[in-house]
Amino acid sequence: MAGLVLCEPTELYNILNQSTKLSRLTEPNYLCLLDARTKREYNESHVITARRVKQNPGGDYLVPESVELECVKYCVVYDSKTSSLDDIYYDDYEEKEEDEKGTEAPSGISGFESSSSCSQNAEVGAAIQCARVLEQFTRHPVRILKGGYERFTACYHFLRTQKIFWMPQELDAFEPYPVEILPAQLYMGDYRQACDQQIQKDLKIKAQVNISEELATLFTDESKTLLHVSVADSPDADLFSFFPTICHFIDAKMALGAVLVFSTLGLSRSSTAVMAFLMHSSHYPLKIARKPGLQTWLTGRITYLSNSAFLDLRKRETF
Repeated sequence: MAGLVLCEPTELYNILNQSTKLSRLTEPNYLCLLDARTKREYNESHVITARRVKQNPGGDYLVPESVELECVKYCVVYDSKTSSLDDIYYDDYEEKEEDEKGTEAPSGISGFESSSSCSQNAEVGAAIQCARVLEQFTRHPVRILKGGYERFTACYHFLRTQKIFWMPQELDAFEPYPVEILPAQLYMGDYRQACDQQIQKDLKIKAQVNISEELATLFTDESKTLLHVSVADSPDADLFSFFPTICHFIDAKMALGAVLVFSTLGLSRSSTAVMAFLMHSSHYPLKIARKPGLQTWLTGRITYLSNSAFLDLRKRETF
């Protein structure tokens, strides 16, 4: 079995907002996001694109129809507020599985709980119950959203909805938010996102670093909130010499609110600058800062880090 892992809210946020030319939510085998709460709770609101996982009359969770779980890259399950793999049902299920081994082939988690205990404990451990069924069919570990729906929507209220069905053209039109590097502090995006006032409001962006040749009127008092580093999108462009200025600006502004680092496409220049800041502020050596598992934001972007500033980082790691 693939196993279970906890998924931080920032990881799910970044999974939802990954994009190439279009949002990656358009890819059928990219994300399967499942809501293990009650139907009433789901109908009131849920995370965008989430589908409610169904149960049979005995309370056993059912594998979603029309989803090839073995092909899905990310399978994420959430309930109201489960925050640990040690929550109530995980250990109980392990013990029951051992007791029943060799006596009966399991179908779901049949007979695992009474209807009364299910209703009393639905908020704690429901995601684990569901994930234990799903992990039998997935290639990758099933992710359980840490803190559940309550914690996620407290951080990202703008990613909740009552919408149940998503048409392909609606997913095509979905506009991703900037990638979150440091929760509620540092974001990386492109020119469009930097000019979107709703994004600025939702993420509480207080300052921006524009690493491109394009100018933009983004704030009423740009002298205090916008650092413009005019660098061409070229492998030979000199971004390295601007690193101290960029890092000191981000350091100062993060104390007051969130900072967005952006370039025209949100790829090589902004990625290199963000990596430099992580090395400067968080003391990540380059080999760790480049590690794909460090943050979901690196996924699909590491191949773009090819300008001269990045090569300088590889050589010196100090600036």
